[in-house]
Amino acid sequence: MSENGTLMLSGDVAVSTILDRPADAGALLVLAHGAGAGMRHHFMERITGELRSRRVAVFRYQFPFLERGKGRVDPAPVLEQTVRAAVVAAHEAAPDLPVFAGGKSLGGRMSSRAAALPPGLDVRGLVFFGFPLHPPRRPATERAAHLADVPLPMLFLQGTRDDLADLELIRGVTAGLPLATLHVVEAADHGFAVLKRSGRTGEEVLQELADTATTWISERLP
Repeated sequence: MSENGTLMLSGDVAVSTILDRPADAGALLVLAHGAGAGMRHHFMERITGELRSRRVAVFRYQFPFLERGKGRVDPAPVLEQTVRAAVVAAHEAAPDLPVFAGGKSLGGRMSSRAAALPPGLDVRGLVFFGFPLHPPRRPATERAAHLADVPLPMLFLQGTRDDLADLELIRGVTAGLPLATLHVVEAADHGFAVLKRSGRTGEEVLQELADTATTWISERLP
């Protein structure tokens, strides 16, 4: 089942949502998009399909700046508010399912920021499809400072060619977080694309992401 909807934020601001739920769903992932493309981007569509085939429902939603047709990315408080509202809406849409949250790049980082600040997020854990640790080719760890305040299990899915997350830095960050799990995706870049000479296909990478996320989620179910 795929169901389109609308999520009301503060004032008269509304954003679009999509709930993809298989009949035999065992959990639900609230999935936020990245800065460059919305919830219907091909990566979001493909990972949703893979998770759905593994009994994980997915609740996607737009951030306001992309609902408006791109433009400047919203300030962090607006993005964090949107994450919180999406989690509440997901619980209402599927009250029988355990809920997780996360996202691709910016969407994952904003989900972690929302979880780190009061009142937090009512979810069982966070899944990051390419956590953007720093700007492209400018290694730093300042964006990870808030992760120590996240009281939830976290799964980091990171490519070895990700120029927004130096591999040694992300290893160091996750090693210092007792609730963090790092899964390294060989040959993948920030968008999880792979070079032909790697001997891997994009489909293989997508299945690895979905298998890893599904297993991690299932280990945190009752």
